[in-house]
Amino acid sequence: MGAFVYALEMKLHNYFRSSSSFRVRIAMELKGLGYDYIPVHIAKGEHKQPPYAALAADTLVPLLEVDGEKLSQSMAIIEYLDELHPEPALLPADALGRAKVRALAQSIACEIHPINNLRVLKYLVKELKLDETAKNAWYVHWCREGLEAFERQLAQLPASTYCYGDTPTLADCCLVPQIFNAKRFNVSFDGLPRTMAAFDACMALPAFQKAQPSACPDNEA
Repeated sequence: MGAFVYALEMKLHNYFRSSSSFRVRIAMELKGLGYDYIPVHIAKGEHKQPPYAALAADTLVPLLEVDGEKLSQSMAIIEYLDELHPEPALLPADALGRAKVRALAQSIACEIHPINNLRVLKYLVKELKLDETAKNAWYVHWCREGLEAFERQLAQLPASTYCYGDTPTLADCCLVPQIFNAKRFNVSFDGLPRTMAAFDACMALPAFQKAQPSACPDNEA
């Protein structure tokens, strides 16, 4: 883990169970970056109410405040942090490697997560009148299908400790929160050896342990 950096005052508005927030917490822990943790309870709708709604134009989490600037969207935040604090790097040094890592990360952030996040699940129940069983079946189907695709991508890559190579990358920052959420919905991980090996390798690291939901000040059992 890199040395702690206090050059910039950073505030992270996030929710302990938000996988997008979790991604950013992992990146910040990997880089040893200190920040103020500001909880926003999205399950209670705090993200759409003052004062947070006045800060976040998209009324989503996470939001990173850096010396008066406001940054949204977890992938953009992580790449910003990676450029500002390049050690340890979360993207490979070569263009091809960066493209492959971004593809893995986006397979989760752009394919699995958007159709299974909290606001979608709430819409399924409140507007489309699905019961809990049907809602959970929706989640499991799309999450499992996405993880199978992720596994196929990993299978085409050289053997590695993490998703790509022997150090955690942006892909691992996305994978770990997705697996945490999948466990909550009892998604099967059978037949995903590379995926789960990468997850286990990540969770052996202090940075991932410190960033996990149970370690957050707003964690709810």
